Order: sequence, then structure tokens, then C-alpha cells
Amino acid sequence: MAQPALLQIDETEVEISAIRAQGAGGQNVNKVSSAIHLRFDIPASSLPEDVKERLLALRDSRITQDGVLVIKAQQHRSQDLNRLDAYARLHELVNSVARPPKTRRATQPTYGSRQRRLEGKSQRSETKALRGRVRNGSDSH
Repeated sequence: MAQPALLQIDETEVEISAIRAQGAGGQNVNKVSSAIHLRFDIPASSLPEDVKERLLALRDSRITQDGVLVIKAQQHRSQDLNRLDAYARLHELVNSVARPPKTRRATQPTYGSRQRRLEGKSQRSETKALRGRVRNGSDSH
């Protein structure tokens, strides 16, 4: 089966701002705004409607109640690498829902699975039948 074409995201729909990174890094982290804050408004984007619905249905903490996807990239020391990382994560998330999920078709259980099920039921029935009170023929209580 052929792979569907990957969805392209228009860069004008993505809002990027440079911020200072958190965590260790010495003087560099205090002086340079190398972390990237990427915001992508899903409802206002040019993505197909079905892809938008699947994106908004994701239970992802990076998607706000207004439908804005917020990605913060601060893995690298360089702003350019963080920008590429943020775009890569955005594309990865969008393309993960690009293909609609397969619809499940109900199938009948096989003959063998039905036989195994019935065999298990009869074995359990025999086990439980043996759990009854022991009766002697001579005692009548």
C-alpha cells in the first residue's frame, strides 16, 4: 500500500519566539535566548478538517483548551538547532494523525477457538461439581 503524502505546514501559521532556556548551562543560559517557544493554532490552520479534528482529540498536554499547540524546544545550545527540533516535533505530531485510523471489522470466532472455550467450560464444571458435600450411603443426616 502506498504511503500518503506527508502534510506540509505553512510556516506563516507558526508563531515562534526565542526565550531563555531553563536549567543548567552556566553564563550562557543567563545571557542567550536560545530556547524556542513554538505556537501553532490548530483551528485557524490550513490543515484538512479531519486532521484538525484528530489533532484536537489527542489528549496531549501541549494542546491548550483553545486548540493552540505549544512546543518548547531547549535541548540544544543553538537557537537554530532548537528551532529545527521544534519544527520536527510539530511535523511528527501532525503526521502521526494524518492517516485516519483503520475501521475495525467484526469477525466470527474460529471453530477451534469455540471448541477450546467449550472444553474449558466443561472442565470448570467438573471441578465445581466435585466441590459438593461428601455423602455416604449409610449416613442419613
